[in-house]
Amino acid sequence: MSEKPFKNPFRTPLPSVAYFSMEYGLHSDFKMYAGGLGILAGDYIKGARDIGAPIIPIGLKWKQGYTDQKIDADGNPYDSYHNYVYDFLEDTGVTVTVKIRKVDVLCKVWKTDHFGNNPLYLLDTDIPENSDAWITGQLYGWFGEERIAQEIVLGIGGVKAMRALGIPIDVYHFNEGHAALAATQLIREKMSGGSTFEEAWRATREEVVFTTHTPIKEGNETHPLDRLEYMGAFNGLTRAQMERIGGEPFNMTVAGLRLSRISNAVAQLHADTANKMWKEVAGRSAIIGITNAIHTPTWVDERMTRAFEEGGDLWAVHKEIKQELISFIEERSGIALNADHLLIGFSRRAAPYKRSDLIFSRPDIIEPYLESGKIQIVFSGKAHPLDDNGKRIVSNLVAMMRKYPKSVVFLENYDMTIGAQLTRGSDIWLNNPRRPLEASGTSGMKAAMNGVLNCSILDGWWPEACIDGENGWQIGGGFETTDFAVLDQHDSDALYDTLLNRVLPVFYDDRAKWIQMMHRSIETTRTEFATRRMLDEYYNRMYIRS
Repeated sequence: MSEKPFKNPFRTPLPSVAYFSMEYGLHSDFKMYAGGLGILAGDYIKGARDIGAPIIPIGLKWKQGYTDQKIDADGNPYDSYHNYVYDFLEDTGVTVTVKIRKVDVLCKVWKTDHFGNNPLYLLDTDIPENSDAWITGQLYGWFGEERIAQEIVLGIGGVKAMRALGIPIDVYHFNEGHAALAATQLIREKMSGGSTFEEAWRATREEVVFTTHTPIKEGNETHPLDRLEYMGAFNGLTRAQMERIGGEPFNMTVAGLRLSRISNAVAQLHADTANKMWKEVAGRSAIIGITNAIHTPTWVDERMTRAFEEGGDLWAVHKEIKQELISFIEERSGIALNADHLLIGFSRRAAPYKRSDLIFSRPDIIEPYLESGKIQIVFSGKAHPLDDNGKRIVSNLVAMMRKYPKSVVFLENYDMTIGAQLTRGSDIWLNNPRRPLEASGTSGMKAAMNGVLNCSILDGWWPEACIDGENGWQIGGGFETTDFAVLDQHDSDALYDTLLNRVLPVFYDDRAKWIQMMHRSIETTRTEFATRRMLDEYYNRMYIRS
């Protein structure tokens, strides 16, 4: 399934965009991503390649990537790391230098378009000239100093790499706050040319756009100014100037909002949330909503697309793909699920607000369905290596698998391969975060375009897509409260009501309606939530000046 050629509605050429992201999810075997942020970035630069959009992505070459997270004999997750070598990376011959803790650090620049993506430039400190070779060792690092060093390489080094490569840039797009230090380099360049700090800041704002992803204030990254100064992140600016940009402690999201001419959230509801969350930030850019999207050739099974477009038998194709998923699950876990029974997919980062185990909150209600196998659930997801709460969630899911060995599965070491299998072969896609804490949630889009019906809280992208009972189901009515005990009880009740009284009767007793809903799911999402629409919006609403 290919995208149609991009139609530039403007007479002038499209602006070239330097796209900064800490991670890129392009393929399971290319360990440059941790989760949704990276998957979005990877899909974005594949979509840009499809339509010939001049987006130049910049990231870091991770030697070990993110954690490989396995389950031990006691059912607890543990982390392991491997050194990876990629023979498809092209040496650009370019090296740039950044200063970290008053020491020159050399950054080698690699390039790849191996996965049908726009050429991706990756900075690498793992070279013999550096004593701090491990800056680009593990994605996101373990300690504050390590993270700052990585962000100096990405931001300051990324701008220098564009200069050294001779690539002219019209717009600098910071995908999350990790790249905010790039603006210090842009400001420094202008001040070196004779501009005052105020003039340089104003001119830099005209060049920068910013995407915020994190709808929980505490989840937005901050650093003490003393630590930033010690690491060399001021990059020639004064402490007072840095404090004006990002505050004390220095908030990377606040900096992104103040350093850009316009910002965006990644769904319409998320835009509302973000504007409320950052309303007190003086001098920030406006936050609009541009809903995330997926690269359909990567995530949507061609057999399902063909059946939809040619009026074929959606159910027969789904059964074939579901059986492939069941075989995949048995190969990975040793558990053989029943192809004739409802199979629920749930794969997400293990974080408390995502409530992976909400479906188990009332054993008296759900247990009979699990023991009979009428409901089968396949989970997958990693916890952050330093998140003990997230790891407890994973341990609990593994315990549920051992308690219900015929109907509950947890697939360890979640990656793009598992994600693709589950979003293609499940019957329904379950999502039950605490509203409004889900920024977007692109896995649900992948499921929807594969005819896998979403059953979800009205959060993230789903309020824009849901036609309840027609192309999927909503759980509850968009209820919100900061009292999590009340919210969890409300949503648990709504989940059971939706699943048992609405989903199960259609799946087991009304196959014609289920197939009709599959058709509507694909029909209502395949264009609106594809990368072509997202790229159109970024160009028309953020990159091109009106």
